[in-house]
Amino acid sequence: MIVCVCNNVSEKKLRHAVASGLNTMADLRTHLEVGTCCGKCAGCARRILRECQTTNQIPHHANAMASVTPIIFQRPPITPAFQDDALAA
Repeated sequence: MIVCVCNNVSEKKLRHAVASGLNTMADLRTHLEVGTCCGKCAGCARRILRECQTTNQIPHHANAMASVTPIIFQRPPITPAFQDDALAA
């Protein structure tokens, strides 16, 4: 399930990040950008974080962040050939 539509963050990605050592909403915002756009996903992300914490999915080692890599999606620019079609719609 996609939790954050703005930044394409799934529940699986959130759970993996928590298991890798992100254990606060501030950590999730910084590394996954959850709740940084419209903010509608913050409640769901917070619930998932709490679920992971209560089921002890949080590791207790110092290098937990080594495996978490943020993914950045960018839209391609509109080329002149498609610009007229985009404006006409």
